[in-house]
Amino acid sequence: MTPDKPVAEMTFEEALRALEQVVDRLDKAEVPLEESIDLYEQGARLKAHCEAKLARAQERVEQITRGEGGAAMGTSPLDPD
Repeated sequence: MTPDKPVAEMTFEEALRALEQVVDRLDKAEVPLEESIDLYEQGARLKAHCEAKLARAQERVEQITRGEGGAAMGTSPLDPD
């Protein structure tokens, strides 16, 4: 499976769909060994890309703070507890 565009240029949603397709193909166990290896490598790249996108989104959410009336007041880290 070769995506239409490089993984680095994919949105989170595009990468997640592509990763789901890779997993589906690997689950069918009808793929030759070499293609399975290629699919696994592609899946690893897609997974890393999705994880990076999620981490950046989480950082942005953690930094948003709100004042009275819900207006954004600034940024601060999210308390994980």
